[in-house]
Amino acid sequence: MTRKSFWPLAIMFVSALFFTACGGGKTNIAIGPAASETQSISRLIMEAYSIKDSDYKKYQEGFGDAADLLQDGNIDISIGILGLPTGSIESLQASTGDVEMLELSNKAIEFIEKNSEYRRYTISAESYEFLNKDIETVTAYAILMANTDTIDEELGYELAKVMIEHAEENTHSQSAHIVLANALNGSEGLPIHPGAKRYYEEKGLTVENTLAELSADADKRKSEFILGTGSQGGTYYPLGGEIANLWNKYMSGLNVTNTETGASVENLASIRDGYQDIGMTVHVPALNAINGTGDFKDNKVENLAFIGHIYPEVVQIITRKASGINSLEEIGN
Repeated sequence: MTRKSFWPLAIMFVSALFFTACGGGKTNIAIGPAASETQSISRLIMEAYSIKDSDYKKYQEGFGDAADLLQDGNIDISIGILGLPTGSIESLQASTGDVEMLELSNKAIEFIEKNSEYRRYTISAESYEFLNKDIETVTAYAILMANTDTIDEELGYELAKVMIEHAEENTHSQSAHIVLANALNGSEGLPIHPGAKRYYEEKGLTVENTLAELSADADKRKSEFILGTGSQGGTYYPLGGEIANLWNKYMSGLNVTNTETGASVENLASIRDGYQDIGMTVHVPALNAINGTGDFKDNKVENLAFIGHIYPEVVQIITRKASGINSLEEIGN
Protein backbone atom coordinates (compact mmCIF):
# COMPACT_ATOMS: atom_id res chain seq x y z
CA MET A 1 0.00 0.00 0.00
CA THR A 2 1.41 3.41 -0.93
CA ARG A 3 1.57 6.31 1.51
CA LYS A 4 -0.89 8.17 -0.71
CA SER A 5 -3.53 5.46 -0.37
CA PHE A 6 -2.85 4.82 3.35
CA TRP A 7 -3.99 8.20 4.76
CA PRO A 8 -7.56 8.20 3.41
CA LEU A 9 -8.05 4.72 4.89
CA ALA A 10 -6.53 5.79 8.22
CA ILE A 11 -8.78 8.83 8.39
CA MET A 12 -11.81 6.67 7.64
CA PHE A 13 -10.80 4.21 10.39
CA VAL A 14 -10.30 6.93 13.04
CA SER A 15 -13.57 8.58 12.05
CA ALA A 16 -15.37 5.26 12.41
CA LEU A 17 -13.95 4.77 15.89
CA PHE A 18 -15.00 8.28 16.92
CA PHE A 19 -18.47 7.75 15.49
CA THR A 20 -18.86 4.51 17.44
CA ALA A 21 -17.51 6.02 20.67
CA CYS A 22 -20.03 8.83 20.43
CA GLY A 23 -22.93 6.44 20.15
CA GLY A 24 -22.93 5.84 16.43
CA GLY A 25 -24.50 9.22 15.74
CA LYS A 26 -27.43 8.51 18.09
CA THR A 27 -28.68 10.96 20.70
CA ASN A 28 -27.14 10.14 24.09
CA ILE A 29 -29.81 10.26 26.81
CA ALA A 30 -29.51 9.70 30.57
CA ILE A 31 -32.71 7.91 31.59
CA GLY A 32 -31.91 7.32 35.26
CA PRO A 33 -30.41 4.37 37.16
CA ALA A 34 -31.66 0.85 36.69
CA ALA A 35 -34.58 0.06 39.03
CA SER A 36 -35.48 3.74 39.43
CA GLU A 37 -38.73 5.59 38.82
CA THR A 38 -36.77 8.02 36.65
CA GLN A 39 -36.09 5.18 34.24
CA SER A 40 -39.73 4.09 34.32
CA ILE A 41 -41.06 7.55 33.42
CA SER A 42 -38.25 8.00 30.87
CA ARG A 43 -39.40 4.89 29.03
CA LEU A 44 -43.01 6.09 29.16
CA ILE A 45 -41.94 9.44 27.69
CA MET A 46 -40.10 7.63 24.88
CA GLU A 47 -43.22 5.58 24.22
CA ALA A 48 -45.31 8.76 24.09
CA TYR A 49 -43.05 10.04 21.31
CA SER A 50 -42.74 6.65 19.55
CA ILE A 51 -39.00 6.69 20.22
CA LYS A 52 -37.57 3.19 20.00
CA ASP A 53 -34.60 1.86 22.01
CA SER A 54 -32.63 1.75 18.77
CA ASP A 55 -33.19 5.48 18.23
CA TYR A 56 -30.93 6.60 21.08
CA LYS A 57 -28.08 5.49 23.34
CA LYS A 58 -29.11 4.95 26.97
CA TYR A 59 -27.08 6.11 29.97
CA GLN A 60 -28.30 4.70 33.29
CA GLU A 61 -26.97 7.48 35.49
CA GLY A 62 -28.27 9.26 38.56
CA PHE A 63 -29.08 12.90 37.88
CA GLY A 64 -25.90 14.26 39.51
CA ASP A 65 -23.60 12.10 37.37
CA ALA A 66 -25.77 12.80 34.32
CA ALA A 67 -25.37 16.55 34.86
CA ASP A 68 -21.58 16.09 34.86
CA LEU A 69 -21.77 14.11 31.61
CA LEU A 70 -23.97 16.81 30.12
CA GLN A 71 -21.51 19.48 31.18
CA ASP A 72 -18.64 17.60 29.54
CA GLY A 73 -20.61 17.09 26.33
CA ASN A 74 -20.72 13.30 26.70
CA ILE A 75 -24.52 13.11 26.70
CA ASP A 76 -27.14 15.25 24.99
CA ILE A 77 -30.20 14.99 27.26
CA SER A 78 -30.83 14.13 30.90
CA ILE A 79 -34.22 13.23 32.36
CA GLY A 80 -34.86 13.64 36.08
CA ILE A 81 -37.72 13.60 38.58
CA LEU A 82 -36.74 16.46 40.85
CA GLY A 83 -37.87 19.23 43.12
CA LEU A 84 -38.12 22.84 42.01
CA PRO A 85 -35.66 24.42 41.74
CA THR A 86 -32.94 21.77 41.56
CA GLY A 87 -29.44 22.68 42.64
CA SER A 88 -27.77 20.38 40.09
CA ILE A 89 -29.51 22.18 37.24
CA GLU A 90 -28.60 25.59 38.64
CA SER A 91 -24.98 24.47 39.05
CA LEU A 92 -24.91 23.17 35.47
CA GLN A 93 -26.19 26.50 34.20
CA ALA A 94 -23.58 28.34 36.26
CA SER A 95 -20.86 26.16 34.67
CA THR A 96 -22.02 26.14 31.05
CA GLY A 97 -24.34 29.11 30.66
CA ASP A 98 -26.39 27.33 27.98
CA VAL A 99 -28.85 25.00 29.72
CA GLU A 100 -32.13 24.41 27.90
CA MET A 101 -35.23 22.73 29.33
CA LEU A 102 -37.34 20.65 26.97
CA GLU A 103 -41.10 20.51 27.46
CA LEU A 104 -43.60 17.77 26.76
CA SER A 105 -46.18 18.19 24.02
CA ASN A 106 -49.90 18.15 24.85
CA LYS A 107 -50.18 14.80 23.07
CA ALA A 108 -47.35 13.32 25.13
CA ILE A 109 -48.83 14.63 28.39
CA GLU A 110 -52.23 13.14 27.53
CA PHE A 111 -50.55 9.78 26.80
CA ILE A 112 -48.64 9.85 30.10
CA GLU A 113 -51.75 10.81 32.10
CA LYS A 114 -53.69 7.99 30.48
CA ASN A 115 -51.01 5.39 31.20
CA SER A 116 -49.76 6.44 34.64
CA GLU A 117 -50.57 8.41 37.78
CA TYR A 118 -48.51 11.41 36.62
CA ARG A 119 -50.40 14.62 35.97
CA ARG A 120 -49.77 17.80 33.97
CA TYR A 121 -47.59 20.39 35.65
CA THR A 122 -46.39 23.81 34.52
CA ILE A 123 -42.87 24.82 35.50
CA SER A 124 -43.02 28.57 35.94
CA ALA A 125 -40.44 30.64 34.06
CA GLU A 126 -39.50 32.10 37.46
CA SER A 127 -38.28 28.69 38.64
CA TYR A 128 -34.87 29.13 36.97
CA GLU A 129 -33.08 32.24 35.74
CA PHE A 130 -32.30 30.66 32.37
CA LEU A 131 -35.97 29.98 31.51
CA ASN A 132 -37.67 32.51 29.26
CA LYS A 133 -41.08 30.80 29.24
CA ASP A 134 -43.21 28.36 31.22
CA ILE A 135 -42.46 24.67 30.57
CA GLU A 136 -45.19 22.03 30.31
CA THR A 137 -44.35 18.68 31.90
CA VAL A 138 -45.79 16.16 34.39
CA THR A 139 -45.43 15.64 38.13
CA ALA A 140 -45.90 13.13 40.93
CA TYR A 141 -45.22 13.25 44.69
CA ALA A 142 -42.18 12.27 46.74
CA ILE A 143 -43.30 10.36 49.82
CA LEU A 144 -41.91 8.28 52.69
CA MET A 145 -42.82 4.60 52.96
CA ALA A 146 -42.06 2.44 55.99
CA ASN A 147 -41.31 -1.24 56.49
CA THR A 148 -44.19 -2.68 58.52
CA ASP A 149 -41.88 -5.45 59.79
CA THR A 150 -39.55 -3.00 61.56
CA ILE A 151 -41.44 0.28 62.13
CA ASP A 152 -43.86 -0.23 65.03
CA GLU A 153 -46.87 2.01 65.73
CA GLU A 154 -45.22 4.38 68.19
CA LEU A 155 -42.13 4.70 66.01
CA GLY A 156 -44.28 5.53 62.98
CA TYR A 157 -46.06 8.17 65.04
CA GLU A 158 -42.77 9.81 66.05
CA LEU A 159 -41.31 9.67 62.52
CA ALA A 160 -44.30 11.61 61.16
CA LYS A 161 -44.41 14.03 64.08
CA VAL A 162 -40.74 14.98 64.05
CA MET A 163 -40.64 15.31 60.26
CA ILE A 164 -43.59 17.74 60.31
CA GLU A 165 -43.05 19.66 63.54
CA HIS A 166 -39.32 20.29 63.05
CA ALA A 167 -39.36 20.91 59.30
CA GLU A 168 -38.37 24.54 59.87
CA GLU A 169 -34.95 23.27 61.03
CA ASN A 170 -34.47 21.46 57.72
CA THR A 171 -32.36 23.73 55.50
CA HIS A 172 -33.07 21.95 52.20
CA SER A 173 -35.25 24.06 49.88
CA GLN A 174 -37.76 21.22 49.37
CA SER A 175 -38.46 21.05 53.11
CA ALA A 176 -40.80 24.01 52.61
CA HIS A 177 -43.35 21.46 51.32
CA ILE A 178 -43.20 19.35 54.49
CA VAL A 179 -46.19 20.88 56.24
CA LEU A 180 -49.32 19.40 57.81
CA ALA A 181 -51.56 20.68 55.00
CA ASN A 182 -49.58 18.60 52.47
CA ALA A 183 -49.04 15.55 54.69
CA LEU A 184 -51.40 13.21 52.82
CA ASN A 185 -50.49 14.29 49.27
CA GLY A 186 -49.62 11.21 47.24
CA SER A 187 -51.21 8.83 49.73
CA GLU A 188 -54.32 7.98 47.71
CA GLY A 189 -54.57 4.23 47.22
CA LEU A 190 -51.78 3.46 49.70
CA PRO A 191 -52.12 1.82 53.14
CA ILE A 192 -51.14 4.24 55.90
CA HIS A 193 -49.00 3.40 58.89
CA PRO A 194 -51.16 3.28 62.06
CA GLY A 195 -48.76 5.55 63.91
CA ALA A 196 -48.78 8.17 61.16
CA LYS A 197 -52.57 7.95 60.95
CA ARG A 198 -52.89 8.57 64.69
CA TYR A 199 -50.63 11.63 64.50
CA TYR A 200 -52.43 13.18 61.55
CA GLU A 201 -55.86 12.62 63.07
CA GLU A 202 -54.70 14.18 66.34
CA LYS A 203 -53.78 17.23 64.26
CA GLY A 204 -57.23 17.40 62.69
CA LEU A 205 -56.70 15.72 59.32
CA THR A 206 -59.23 13.29 57.92
CA VAL A 207 -57.48 10.04 56.98
CA GLU A 208 -59.45 7.70 54.73
CA ASN A 209 -56.63 5.35 53.73
CA THR A 210 -56.67 1.64 54.45
CA LEU A 211 -54.76 0.91 57.64
CA ALA A 212 -51.54 -1.07 57.16
CA GLU A 213 -51.07 -4.21 59.25
CA LEU A 214 -47.93 -4.22 61.37
CA SER A 215 -45.78 -7.13 62.43
CA ALA A 216 -43.23 -4.78 64.05
CA ASP A 217 -43.08 -5.05 67.84
CA ALA A 218 -42.03 -2.05 69.94
CA ASP A 219 -40.63 -4.39 72.62
CA LYS A 220 -38.25 -5.87 70.04
CA ARG A 221 -37.35 -2.58 68.37
CA LYS A 222 -33.80 -2.30 67.08
CA SER A 223 -31.74 0.89 67.43
CA GLU A 224 -30.18 1.15 63.95
CA PHE A 225 -32.39 1.97 60.96
CA ILE A 226 -31.70 2.51 57.27
CA LEU A 227 -33.33 5.25 55.18
CA GLY A 228 -33.07 4.66 51.42
CA THR A 229 -32.72 7.90 49.44
CA GLY A 230 -31.27 8.39 45.93
CA SER A 231 -28.12 9.60 44.16
CA GLN A 232 -25.98 12.25 45.84
CA GLY A 233 -26.51 14.65 42.95
CA GLY A 234 -30.30 14.49 43.22
CA THR A 235 -32.79 15.74 45.81
CA TYR A 236 -33.45 12.61 47.87
CA TYR A 237 -29.96 12.13 49.31
CA PRO A 238 -29.34 15.58 50.83
CA LEU A 239 -32.98 16.08 51.87
CA GLY A 240 -33.15 12.58 53.34
CA GLY A 241 -29.95 13.25 55.25
CA GLU A 242 -31.48 16.29 56.92
CA ILE A 243 -34.68 14.42 57.77
CA ALA A 244 -32.60 11.60 59.30
CA ASN A 245 -30.61 14.12 61.35
CA LEU A 246 -33.83 15.53 62.81
CA TRP A 247 -35.09 12.05 63.71
CA ASN A 248 -31.78 11.29 65.39
CA LYS A 249 -31.85 14.60 67.26
CA TYR A 250 -35.37 14.37 68.64
CA MET A 251 -35.94 10.60 69.00
CA SER A 252 -33.85 9.10 71.79
CA GLY A 253 -32.28 5.69 71.32
CA LEU A 254 -32.68 5.88 67.55
CA ASN A 255 -30.03 6.10 64.85
CA VAL A 256 -31.21 6.49 61.26
CA THR A 257 -28.58 6.32 58.51
CA ASN A 258 -29.46 7.66 55.09
CA THR A 259 -27.91 5.65 52.28
CA GLU A 260 -27.36 6.43 48.60
CA THR A 261 -29.46 4.21 46.31
CA GLY A 262 -31.00 4.04 42.86
CA ALA A 263 -34.04 5.74 44.44
CA SER A 264 -37.74 4.81 44.26
CA VAL A 265 -37.95 1.31 42.81
CA GLU A 266 -34.78 0.10 44.51
CA ASN A 267 -35.94 1.50 47.87
CA LEU A 268 -39.32 -0.24 47.64
CA ALA A 269 -37.70 -3.54 46.68
CA SER A 270 -35.17 -3.16 49.50
CA ILE A 271 -37.98 -2.67 52.03
CA ARG A 272 -39.67 -5.77 50.65
CA ASP A 273 -36.46 -7.77 51.02
CA GLY A 274 -35.72 -6.47 54.53
CA TYR A 275 -32.69 -4.32 53.70
CA GLN A 276 -34.31 -0.96 54.44
CA ASP A 277 -36.64 0.35 57.13
CA ILE A 278 -37.77 3.58 55.48
CA GLY A 279 -37.62 4.60 51.83
CA MET A 280 -38.08 7.76 49.84
CA THR A 281 -40.07 7.15 46.66
CA VAL A 282 -42.32 8.68 44.07
CA HIS A 283 -45.93 7.75 44.86
CA VAL A 284 -46.43 6.12 41.44
CA PRO A 285 -44.02 3.17 41.95
CA ALA A 286 -45.33 2.86 45.53
CA LEU A 287 -48.78 2.19 44.06
CA ASN A 288 -47.22 -0.30 41.65
CA ALA A 289 -45.48 -2.03 44.55
CA ILE A 290 -48.70 -2.32 46.56
CA ASN A 291 -50.74 -3.51 43.58
CA GLY A 292 -48.14 -5.75 41.93
CA THR A 293 -48.09 -3.76 38.71
CA GLY A 294 -45.45 -1.96 36.61
CA ASP A 295 -41.95 -2.75 37.88
CA PHE A 296 -43.55 -4.96 40.53
CA LYS A 297 -45.77 -7.00 38.23
CA ASP A 298 -46.61 -10.31 39.93
CA ASN A 299 -44.19 -9.38 42.74
CA LYS A 300 -46.10 -6.98 44.98
CA VAL A 301 -44.65 -5.58 48.19
CA GLU A 302 -46.76 -6.59 51.19
CA ASN A 303 -44.86 -4.82 54.00
CA LEU A 304 -45.30 -1.17 52.99
CA ALA A 305 -47.00 1.69 54.83
CA PHE A 306 -47.31 5.40 54.00
CA ILE A 307 -45.66 7.77 56.50
CA GLY A 308 -45.98 11.16 54.84
CA HIS A 309 -45.60 13.49 51.86
CA ILE A 310 -42.28 15.22 51.23
CA TYR A 311 -42.51 17.41 48.10
CA PRO A 312 -43.88 17.48 44.54
CA GLU A 313 -41.68 15.54 42.09
CA VAL A 314 -41.47 17.27 38.72
CA VAL A 315 -40.17 15.64 35.54
CA GLN A 316 -37.43 17.92 34.20
CA ILE A 317 -35.71 17.26 30.87
CA ILE A 318 -32.57 19.25 30.21
CA THR A 319 -30.10 19.66 27.39
CA ARG A 320 -27.62 22.32 26.28
CA LYS A 321 -27.86 24.75 23.41
CA ALA A 322 -24.63 23.21 22.12
CA SER A 323 -26.52 19.94 21.46
CA GLY A 324 -28.72 21.62 18.87
CA ILE A 325 -31.74 19.70 20.21
CA ASN A 326 -34.93 21.73 20.54
CA SER A 327 -37.54 19.05 21.21
CA LEU A 328 -37.99 15.33 21.81
CA GLU A 329 -39.70 15.04 18.43
CA GLU A 330 -36.26 15.26 16.87
CA ILE A 331 -35.02 12.02 18.49
CA GLY A 332 -34.90 9.18 16.02
CA ASN A 333 -35.75 11.43 13.06
